[in-house]
Parts: sequence; C-alpha cells; structure tokens
Amino acid sequence: MQKTLLLVDGSSYLYRAFHALPDLRSAEGHPTGAMHGMVNMLRRLRADFPAAYIACVFDAKGKTFRDDMYPDYKATRAPMPDDLRLQIEPIHEAVRAMGWPILMVEGVEADDVLGTLSVQAEQAGMDVVISTGDKDLAQLVTPKVMLINTMTNEKLDEAGVLAKFGVPPNRIIDYLTLIGDTVDNVPGVAKCGPKTALKWLQEYGSLDGIMQNADKIGGVVGGNLRAALEWLPKGRELITVKCDCDLSAHMMSISESLGAKDEDREQLIAFFTKYGFKTLLRELSGLTPAAPPAGSPAAARAAEPAPGATADLFAAPPATISYETVLTEEQLDAWIARIDAAELTALDTETTSLEPMLAEMVGISLSTEPGIACYIPLAHRYPGAPEQLQRDRVLSKLKPWLENGGKPKLGQNLKYDAHVFANHGVTLRGIVHDTLLQSYVFESHRTHDMDSLALRHLNHKTIAYEEVCGKGASQIGFDQVEIGRATEYAAEDADITLRLHLAMHGQVSGDEGLTRIYSKIELPTAVVLQKIERNGVLIDAALLATQSNELGARILELEQKAYELAGQPFNLGSPKQIGEIFFTKLELPVVKKTPSGAPSTDEEVLQKLAEDYPLPKVLLEYRGMAKLKSTYTDKLPKMINQLTGRVHTNYAQAVAITGRLASNDPNLQNIPVRTAEGRRIREAFIAPPGSHIVSADYSQIELRIMAHISGDEAMLRAFHEGEDIHRATAAEIFGVPPSEVQPEQRRYAKVINFGLIYGMSAFGLAANLGIDRTAAQNYIDRYFARFAGVKRYMDETRAEAKAQGFVQTVFGRRLWLPEINSPNGPRRQGAERAAINAPMQGTAADLIKLAMIAVQDWIEREGLASKMIMQVHDELVLEVPDAELELVKDMLPKLMAGVAELKVPLVAEVGVGCNWEEAH
Repeated sequence: MQKTLLLVDGSSYLYRAFHALPDLRSAEGHPTGAMHGMVNMLRRLRADFPAAYIACVFDAKGKTFRDDMYPDYKATRAPMPDDLRLQIEPIHEAVRAMGWPILMVEGVEADDVLGTLSVQAEQAGMDVVISTGDKDLAQLVTPKVMLINTMTNEKLDEAGVLAKFGVPPNRIIDYLTLIGDTVDNVPGVAKCGPKTALKWLQEYGSLDGIMQNADKIGGVVGGNLRAALEWLPKGRELITVKCDCDLSAHMMSISESLGAKDEDREQLIAFFTKYGFKTLLRELSGLTPAAPPAGSPAAARAAEPAPGATADLFAAPPATISYETVLTEEQLDAWIARIDAAELTALDTETTSLEPMLAEMVGISLSTEPGIACYIPLAHRYPGAPEQLQRDRVLSKLKPWLENGGKPKLGQNLKYDAHVFANHGVTLRGIVHDTLLQSYVFESHRTHDMDSLALRHLNHKTIAYEEVCGKGASQIGFDQVEIGRATEYAAEDADITLRLHLAMHGQVSGDEGLTRIYSKIELPTAVVLQKIERNGVLIDAALLATQSNELGARILELEQKAYELAGQPFNLGSPKQIGEIFFTKLELPVVKKTPSGAPSTDEEVLQKLAEDYPLPKVLLEYRGMAKLKSTYTDKLPKMINQLTGRVHTNYAQAVAITGRLASNDPNLQNIPVRTAEGRRIREAFIAPPGSHIVSADYSQIELRIMAHISGDEAMLRAFHEGEDIHRATAAEIFGVPPSEVQPEQRRYAKVINFGLIYGMSAFGLAANLGIDRTAAQNYIDRYFARFAGVKRYMDETRAEAKAQGFVQTVFGRRLWLPEINSPNGPRRQGAERAAINAPMQGTAADLIKLAMIAVQDWIEREGLASKMIMQVHDELVLEVPDAELELVKDMLPKLMAGVAELKVPLVAEVGVGCNWEEAH
C-alpha cells in the first residue's frame, strides 16, 4: 500500500450530500440522504485511493478563532437544516464503523485540521490526497498534496489549480482575498471579480505588490481597492488555512493514530439495519431490515428503494475480466454456440452514426456472464486494420439467433440497436430486458445513460466514448478506432450491461406494480416505438416551402410594425435592446427582474404586457412566426430521409418521470395548434395516394382519470351519463340546471377543471379568467364544496407524497418527488402540485402506451397494411389504406377503450383526412 494520507473534508461533504440527494428516509421516517451520500463516498474513496493512513475531519461545535477576529464571519450562513442536524451523529457512527478515524478540534475549522495534517504528512515524506469541494483548500496543493472532488471527479494538482483559477497554489490566498468569500461572509475588494484579480496579480505579483501600487490603479475598482487597504490584511488572515494547529489532545502522530482500519462488520450491520440500507445490509449479512407494521406509511417507504439511494448497489466486480476480439470463423462459431445455450445474452452494436435510420454497423459485442464478453469487428477501415469477418456473413450466421424470439436478449436502449439490425435486413426479436428501462421504472428521477448507471450501481467508471474517439473537430468515427482499443470499449459495454441488469433487476422484480410497468408496458412499448419510428411520416415539402415563404413575409411585416411602435429599428432577438425600448424609452411597467436585477423580457412578461400594450403583442406574434419557420417549415424538408422519402422522429422513452414520451429530431409533439399558422403545418403531414390519415385520441382523459382516482360521485355520475363535463361542472359551481349554463360559465368551469388538475392557485385562476383573486377563491371553494371527493383526493395525495416521497399511477408506476419535503418553499410547492397532477398525467401515459401495444398487436395479428406513424401525447396517428379505412375507424376506438377498466368509460374519438390537420 502506498505511503499516502487520505483526508476527507467531512463538513464540506455533509452539506453537499444533503443538498445533492433527494429527501431520503428510513422506514421510521428518519432522514438519511446525507448518510447515504457520506457512506457511498467513503466506500468509493477507499476503493479509488488505497492509503495507509486515513482520516475524516469535521468541524467541532462552538466558535473558532476567526469568530473572535471578525464577529461577522459566516454570519450570513443559514442555520443547519433540522433534517441534516439529525444525521450528524449517525454519520459519525457510520464513519467510525467503516474504519475511518474522526478528528474534530475545538477552536479551529476542519480546513485548519486538514492543512495541519497535510503539512505534517508532507514533512514525513507522505503523499496527501484531500477529498473536498472547498475551493479555499486549493492553497494547500503542493507537489505532494492533491485535491479530489468525488462529486465532479475533478482532481487538482499544481497544474490543475493554475488551469482552474489562473494562479498557482501559492497565490490562491491573495486571489481569494481580493475577490472575497461570500459563503463565509469575508468581504474582498468591491467589484473585483476573478478577471480583475488575475490581471492585478499578473501585473504586480502578489497581494502585497498590489497594495503597494494601489495608487496606480485607476477607475472605480481602483478606488474600491484603496478603500479596502485597511481591511485586506485581516481578510487574508481569515482566508488563510492555519497549518500549525495543536492536535496533541486528539492524536499522537499520523502513523500511530491514523492507520487505515478494516470495517467493523457487526457495527455496520446494526447501522444498516437501523436506517434501512437494504442492499449494503444484504451484501454484508444476507439480512434485510425488519418490516414496519403493514399498511403504515413506514411500510410503504420500507418496500421501496429510496430515490437516489441506489448508489449502494455495488455488486462485487467479477474475479476475472476476459474480453475477446473475434476475428475467425472458429471464434464466431464458439460464441454462437455460447449465446445459443445462454439463459440471457447482453447485446450491443457499434455504428457509424447516432441517427438510427442512417447508422451502419461497425461491430457487435456480446456477453453471457459477468466479466466475459467479446467484440466482433465488422467494418474497421483504418490503415493497417487486420482482416475482419465479412459483415454480411456474420449477420447471416447470427440471424437465426437474432430473430429467434425464444432466445432472451438484453441491452441498453435496444430500440436503437433494433434499428441498426433492421438497416441490415435483420429483425431483432427476443428482447426480454433493457437496462435503460429498468432504471427508468424504479428511479425515473435519475439519469439512465450507461456511464451514470455503472457509477451509481456498480461503482465502475466505464471507458468514455471520447476517450476512444476523441472530441470535437478531431473526433474520429468508430470505424477508425484501433480494433484492440475498440474491443476494450465495446466488450465492456456488453459486460457492464449484463452486470447492471443483475444489480438492478431485483429493484423491479420485487414489486408487482413495477414489474407490470416494466414487462407489460415499457418493454413492449419500446418494440412498438421502433416500428413507429421506422414507418416514418410522409411530408409535403412543396407545401412547407410555400408556408415558409408566407411566414417569412409575415415576419418582415411584424418587424416593420415593431419598428414603428418602438419609434426606431432594433434587434427583435436582443433582450437587452428590447429592455431598453420597453423600460427606458416607452416606460412600460417592470413585471419581474432577472437574477442579475435587470428587467425581464421573457415570454411570461410579454404575455402580461401584451394585455395592455401593442408592442409586446407584436413581439409575441413575431417570435411565434419565427419559431414556426425555423423549427418546422424550414427544417422538416431537410430531415426527409433520402432512402425512405419520409421523416423519422425518435421517441425518447426514459425522459419524463410521468412516463410521457418525448419526440425529437424532429419534435413532432410540439407543433403549435392554437394558431392558424401552426395548424397549417399539420396539413403538410400527408397520406400517400390510396390512403388516409386516421387520428384517434382519448377524450378528456386526465379528467376521467381524476374521476377514477378520486372516486368523486358527482364527477363519476357526469361521465357515466355522458354529460359534457365542463357544462356539468358549471352547473354544480353556479347552481343552475345544465341546460341553463351560459357559454361564459362553461368557459370558467373548463379553466377550473384543468387548472386544479395542474395545481392552479387562486392567483393563477384570477389571472387566467381576468377576475380578482377573491372571486377566484370563491369559485375554487364552490368547486371543492360540490366535488368533495376531488378535495379529499388532493389532501390525501399530498400527505402520502410527503410520507413516502412518491405518488403512483393507477397501474403502479412510481413518480418520485424528491423536493416534496424540501425546506425551499417554491420547490416544495412545485412538488406538491406535481403530486396532484403526476398520477393523472402518468396514468394517461400508461394508457396511451397500452393502446399503442394493443393497436400494433391487432395490426400484426390481422396482417393489415395500416401502420402507426405518430404518437402525440393522448393521440395515435395512423396511415391507413382506403381498403382498411372502415375497419380501422370501427376497431381503433374499441381497442383504445378496452386497454383498461376504470370507474368511468374510456372514450377515444376518431378523425379521418387526407392530411393530419383534416383528421382533427
């Protein structure tokens, strides 16, 4: 083991772990987020930086010498949050049980203890690694002392400090003294930022040199420097880390007191049991925490992997790693025999492009057991590349296995790989697991790319694509990568995918609701989406070109009109110039300000000002027209695939925590339909001769789901009797028979119906309806009086969300709300609104996915030529040959209505046209 001292700035990490992780709780409700962060960080540190000596340093209670020097030191810091304070003692307990000596020295800060230890270790000939996120400690860096930040994977040696701050470590104190430290409330020179501090230090060498030449520095900031001359020595003293603390009362010497110890297994088992660290507990003992009483909120929490807590799923890495490059027929045959006999095979492809429809295969990687994988290079083309197996020959030999639905396959986003195989005439079947979707189902609020998953669940840093292919303009294609290096990268992908599945599968399979979402909804949806993407949409490029010209002419008209209203030309895309025109020249009222304090001119501000002033209204129309032109009428024709003559979007399945799909490249779900120009764009989405576009969408789906979930009798009755729900709501609120509801009353009811689903307040309702807040509150009160079930549902859902950290859809999808107990008011209120809406939006997403699966199954079962070409939120769009039109019009609403049985009828409405707009 190296003669190294590994130090941890425990106080820095306490706060960072607390704020970085969601509101995690044990089964008994004890906060555990900072505990999870500290435990996992310390485990990772000891694995990444083996050291003979270790210590974790925390701030001691009470004042320090800096408080005596400067009573306002750290005066602006908020008190420690109660939920963090409750975790301090348990963290100390866990740190000691993990074999880390703890130091807390009265009268000085943790930084000073770290500085003293680093100096002592360096004098003893040791290397020092300090794990911290505190920039002040950059002053400690020497040839023997390095900083690391486990949150960002940043390492700072002398060159790293210079690159990051622009000054070497021995000038960090001077640099920080000049710019000040707002976190610790240590003033610097007013208006002196990093650039000014660097300029002065480069010119005068040091803080002393700057102070001696203060009279030579002009401008306002020079005056500020001269005004601060008396303060700067004290500021420097406050910022300087004390490196000669008396530690004798707390330790003898580094070698005698800070030797690395083994973990205390029994203490850790007790700790992990008490606080519900399930996976770590299983790893140590095979035990699981005792279950709380059935039916209690604690029981609901205990049944869950806590959001963000999956970082403790560190399965032991395989004993051996063996990655094989397959270059001969004999090797290929051996691997085909292996995968043919395997219970599950991880599969991945390397390609020439990230665009699925254009990507050509460069190689295939396979893995059947952890640590064992291969890479089959097929099209590496660099000079001197070894002879490779012929691609068509390999695909021909693999095709029976690839197309066999009985041979289980696993991947990371296999929808993409299915496209790649399809590009080469192979239909991928037998997809039984996808690690992207596994992660999405049980931790939807996290990132799901393989690199992040590997770090989070395996504590493994994968080889990054940029490490293999480079970055930016110098990046090469994968077909130019040396085959040995390509094997390391590609085989690792397959191996890590298999290991991730083994680590994560239990999180999904152990819960009936999550299993249903994963196996019955997400996996089949991925297969259907690949087919929809491949079908593509036929676009009338000539019509879009005409529309683009018309939009261009309208944009010029609006530009001239804006100039006239402003009394001068200006850049309509410049917030600064717009602000000058609005608030200086025209003296319009300031609605809100940006974080920098300047008046805002964002969309919300323009909407508000447009109610009373013509120029903001013109600007809004100008922006809308410009976006339509650049995003759709100009761009869509350029995205037509030259091979298929169609536009092929990509549906991102693992993005929104509610389960909603996102369309990109191009985004076909966000075409504005509230303006005539926006609706005209849909006219360019056409059916080929002999076919029609058929659109089917669920009617008032989220209100129907609200009726189902809340069980509100009045709402259930309205839907069962086939009433106009907004008219029925108006009748209840205004106390009139439905036949006497006026159009304005129905409009109010519609706004209230949808507004309350999205958590609209009285303030928001008042703004939307153009009424005062008291009247709006009266409407809300009347609504809840008449729909008491809805009010009860909202209250109970908020309470459940706070207790367990998530809400659920009707089908069991978990919608995590990390901010539901946040001390930050706006964040907490946002999470509370999401708690009400997410179950409805999430259930709607589940329903449309089930509908897609049912419709695709029916199309294939009946051998129809009809095909789904788009999914837009609650709507399915099909391209249907005229011979099948009546059949599809009849069956489509039945299929969509039949995917689930709610307390109210599911209703799907169907439209038909030669283009998408006509079908509405």
